[in-house]
Amino acid sequence: MRVHIIIPSINNLKNIRSFRPLLEKNDSKLLIIDEGDQILRKNNESLISEIPHEFYGPRERAEWFKKHFGSSYRTHLSVIPKRCHAETSFGLLMAYEEQPDLVIELDDDVFAVEGQDLVALHHSGLEGDFGVTVESEGRWYNSIENLELSIDTEIFPRGHPYAPDTRNADYQWHDERDKCVLNMGLWTGNPDLDALTLLYHCGFDGNSHIRASRCKRKKVIVAKGTYFPICSMNTAFVPKIIPAFYQLYMNHMGIDRFDDIWSGIFLKKIADHVNDKMCLGEPIVYHDRGARNFFKYLRMEWDGIFINEILWQTVDSLQLDGETYWDAYNSFVHEFERSITKTTLTLLHEKFIRIQIQKMKLWLKTVDKLE
Repeated sequence: MRVHIIIPSINNLKNIRSFRPLLEKNDSKLLIIDEGDQILRKNNESLISEIPHEFYGPRERAEWFKKHFGSSYRTHLSVIPKRCHAETSFGLLMAYEEQPDLVIELDDDVFAVEGQDLVALHHSGLEGDFGVTVESEGRWYNSIENLELSIDTEIFPRGHPYAPDTRNADYQWHDERDKCVLNMGLWTGNPDLDALTLLYHCGFDGNSHIRASRCKRKKVIVAKGTYFPICSMNTAFVPKIIPAFYQLYMNHMGIDRFDDIWSGIFLKKIADHVNDKMCLGEPIVYHDRGARNFFKYLRMEWDGIFINEILWQTVDSLQLDGETYWDAYNSFVHEFERSITKTTLTLLHEKFIRIQIQKMKLWLKTVDKLE
């Protein structure tokens, strides 16, 4: 099975050693999206030398766009944000062009867990006819509900809205099974929490006392009309969804850390429209979140938290056309653009969303030229 693994990183890739036996069983290639630091690359070469890999910093990304788009390359290159996690969009373009059997996104602070075959379990989650389906009256499912935690208090992942009705855990479970186009693996160790939740749970160094120990269910399929926050630190998907999975233009106007969240909301709306399924559960990885500047992350997320409460409801109300992911995303972008003036977004937040829409249109043009 041909597997592309996309890793955004500005750190040593010591975590990849733990995955090496699993990756060597498959035709795996690492696409490392970095900032071109040659000293760091030299160190990483010694860690991943036995796994096929390619580094793509700013220079390599520019060369790739120049090769594919000629004199207009700067226009298409501008779809990729700078110096942020959302640079993974470049890896998605490469995966779309090369069409592997499976695409996996990993972060550089997650490690393999014994007994969890990353590639095999992601593939099983996507292709296997098993699992249970969850539906929520509040339109959102709390993915952390599927984790055993070290505390009894209910907590919610980064990107889950704060509105009380979205945090109503009155879930309906159905014995409905299906294949999926995206599988989000979960995590032991540090759950994926936003800065406000970390603050409440003593996370001034970017961490907290909360730990996850295991995944409760192997596969939870999220029903049509129900959303969940997609965290890209351990997520697999099939290449056909990539036209509708742009990771958005972050680190802009002081806003960051919502690239995977909002791209996930958009994708869920579109997958529902084309009658495809998305799921979460295994494989689990161990998330070893290092200390970081809490207040920096709070500033990055602050405006996004406000936008998130309005954005998902706007997305949910859209009426879409199209049978393919490209066509449905194209319909989505234009309907989304028309709906923005009807929201209660501030002028500053509306400006930010309109920039996202411009980049989403450019993403479609860029993907279209790779067909």
